[in-house]
Amino acid sequence: MPATVEVHLFAAARAAVGHSVLEVGPGGLADILGRLEADYPDFSAVRPRCSFLLDGTAVHDEGVPVGAGSRVDVLPPFSGG
Repeated sequence: MPATVEVHLFAAARAAVGHSVLEVGPGGLADILGRLEADYPDFSAVRPRCSFLLDGTAVHDEGVPVGAGSRVDVLPPFSGG
């Protein structure tokens, strides 16, 4: 099992970070997102508008733990229909 978490970024989140997939260490979702903000300051402007999936399930509490081998999807609002 991998010792990292895959973070998949879409649309404006991908543009702010400059990558579509990152591998980060496990931890709480808020900690992981905070590390992204520290490493990619432009992500700070996008994060408040994003929704998150943890292993395909919507997450509304950033305090949720994210274990090694998990996948986090960062989904900013999409335009269009």
